[in-house]
Amino acid sequence: MRLPLLFLAAFLLAACSKVNMDNYNRLKVGQGYDEVVAVLGQPARCDELVGVRHCVWGDEQRNIKIGFVASKALTLSASNLK
Repeated sequence: MRLPLLFLAAFLLAACSKVNMDNYNRLKVGQGYDEVVAVLGQPARCDELVGVRHCVWGDEQRNIKIGFVASKALTLSASNLK
């Protein structure tokens, strides 16, 4: 009985993901990090190198990647969004 409920819960969580085309289209170059987090939620990971913070929302198959300089979005990219 628990196994089907776990699959259902996982499916519902995936369906509610903020990593989708509608939210990607709400993002703009120049938006602040906090503005992006308000749209997408917390990133899966962020790495910083030479003053550029690269953050990823989602996973390897479906994601949104944003590069921030001085806490402002400079680059935006997406893979396999629905």
